[in-house]
Amino acid sequence: MEFSGENFDVIVVGAGIMGSSAAYQLAKRGQKTLLLEQFDFLHHRGSSHGESRTIRATYPEDYYHPMVLESSLLWEQAQSEIGYKVYFKARQFDMGPSENKSLRSVIASCRKNSVPHQVLDCRQVLQKYSGRIEIPENWVGVTTELGGVIKPTKAVSMFQTLAIKNGAVLRDNTEVKTVLKVKDDVRGGVTVVTSSGEEFWGKKCVVTAGAWVGKLVKKISGLELPIQAVETSVCYWRIKEGDEADYAVGGDFPSFASYGDPHVYGTPSLEYPGLIKIALHRGYPCDPDRRPWGPGPLLDSLKELIQGRFAGRVDSSGPAATQLCMYSMTPDKDFVIDFLGGELGEDVVVAGGFSGHGFKMAPVVGRILADLVLSGEAQGVELRHFRIARFKENPKGNVKDYEEQVSFSVPPQ
Repeated sequence: MEFSGENFDVIVVGAGIMGSSAAYQLAKRGQKTLLLEQFDFLHHRGSSHGESRTIRATYPEDYYHPMVLESSLLWEQAQSEIGYKVYFKARQFDMGPSENKSLRSVIASCRKNSVPHQVLDCRQVLQKYSGRIEIPENWVGVTTELGGVIKPTKAVSMFQTLAIKNGAVLRDNTEVKTVLKVKDDVRGGVTVVTSSGEEFWGKKCVVTAGAWVGKLVKKISGLELPIQAVETSVCYWRIKEGDEADYAVGGDFPSFASYGDPHVYGTPSLEYPGLIKIALHRGYPCDPDRRPWGPGPLLDSLKELIQGRFAGRVDSSGPAATQLCMYSMTPDKDFVIDFLGGELGEDVVVAGGFSGHGFKMAPVVGRILADLVLSGEAQGVELRHFRIARFKENPKGNVKDYEEQVSFSVPPQ
């Protein structure tokens, strides 16, 4: 089917979770929408595949909390439209040394945003989770209501299907080479040019190219975005026989995060019966087109944490399974959501640098991107923390008074 030369209201470049969510939002609002993907739909080369992602509203940064709240509602709305679940609810449990600045900022943010929460000492944690989670004497735990597991590949498929149902056109294996401003005062807009020579005209364009966003933005405008692709490894560990139900989703076992070194996150057992996802929030900087594809970080610190935190009921000798994924890291670990500017002005909106914690907010990011291209501003959300210009003001971006939560490793030789 040939679409070359066809006109669209909005062209979305990149069909991972952010682009697919944006295409759904735009098509739902009656916009003639084209979604382009350089690889197969639902491919495993980027950041939007796999079996689970966590959702939580506990952030050291105040500005993410309202975004997660809206996103949780939008997840439920979308899955009601499609007719199946991608969001499995659980409570959230955060833990770490009592003096950890990030965890203290999480507690402060909960108080500031009136988030119902409990701060627990080691004995209270032991009691609350019936001995399934143990923390040291000098640690605290924080429990909150909003947590759970999102199924990523299924979620991307959901948004793509809903976009199609609302009239969007989807094209995969279509690599975008550049986006050009149409220098015609009457027509305006942009031309999106693919590597095969096809050209599509759009009033507006949204670039959500994941780990490739830096490369594509540089081709389009010459702008260097400080976004680093990082290959990360997700690990699944075997729950000891007889204890599987105690760590499964649907009971009272939470999604969780452990602050400090190592920074660890995990989900209740869901996708693989008898296995629990517990992973390091770190990875190797890489070129997304020349990835190492492993071997993953050294796991000694993670093994030690698993042995100490889960009462010996999870086998810490080594992961039963591993999967690879990519983060797109900014220096401050905050998103980039902004107009590209320059010659393209407000005709192109860029979203990237989701830094290993954006998936949960995909529905609200899609909503924001649709707002920006259609009205020039996003309703009900403060985007100043996500401006491109922040890196001109300070190469490190937004200033934060707490520890790095994601660390980079040097690949073993």
